[in-house]
Amino acid sequence: MSATPLSGTQHVLRAGALEAVVASVGASLRSFTADGRHLTVPYEADEVRLSYRGATLAPWPNRVVDGKYTFDGEDMQVPLTEPARGHALHGLAGWLDYEAVESSDARVVLRAVIQPQTGYPWRIAVTTTFELDAEGITQTVVAENLSASAAPWGTAAHPYLVAGEGLVDDWYLELPADRVLEVTPDRLIPTELVDVDAHDPERFDFRARKHIGLTELDHAYTGMHRADGSTEVKVTDAAGRGVAITWGEACPWVQVHTSDKPGKPGHRAGMAVEPMTCAPDAFNDASYPFDTGLIVLEPGATAAASWSIRPIG
Repeated sequence: MSATPLSGTQHVLRAGALEAVVASVGASLRSFTADGRHLTVPYEADEVRLSYRGATLAPWPNRVVDGKYTFDGEDMQVPLTEPARGHALHGLAGWLDYEAVESSDARVVLRAVIQPQTGYPWRIAVTTTFELDAEGITQTVVAENLSASAAPWGTAAHPYLVAGEGLVDDWYLELPADRVLEVTPDRLIPTELVDVDAHDPERFDFRARKHIGLTELDHAYTGMHRADGSTEVKVTDAAGRGVAITWGEACPWVQVHTSDKPGKPGHRAGMAVEPMTCAPDAFNDASYPFDTGLIVLEPGATAAASWSIRPIG
């Protein structure tokens, strides 16, 4: 019987007061702490990961509506992995076991290959690096198209950020984004891109730090405010202590989810903040009157994106 935990090989990174544990299944940030304080919602090494917690999402983040899209004139159907809503959720790499190609006390480089399959007939090498220093952890994802034809591509992180004691209801959010993608209430199908203060600013406008309370979000934002080319989202407690996630122009979108799962483990235990290279349902780019950010990866070409998480206080 294998002694490998259910979440795969464990890579422990340490720098100063910070410790991160990266699990090889899904190249997942399984745990991230500062002086023992959790900055993300963790899970156990010998536990099947819940809700894509900390996983690397590829070759698309978020949803492909109905699992259907058309690319280069060909109709595609990928398996439906979100049965309740009837969509293909968070790509094809979430359960791949990544191989470590380089590791040290504060850095690990993991690699996996998405093989050609029904609905996604391309071979994509995914290399992701986790690097820890005294300030925080940075993840970089690089995709390389190993196929003979162009492929649609997108990636994202999926951390559930933790500000401190209590639940999401007790925390504050600062999200410097001007526009939000409205969705249908039942299946979360994108409908309209609007200004955050257009229809329901109390719910959607967090450009200034604001108490989350009972607000429920599972929405994508864009129109980022950038300082020195970077956007920073902060989740903090009443005293201003918490966690921040920062990313650059490679991710023009971010999904924010208050982790509403009544009656299930993890209900409002963390705030999912997911920097994304593209919008939800970006594989159906032609269906939308706005720039979804879909990347078309030519044969032999690469695309990279990165994000960093750091403690506040």
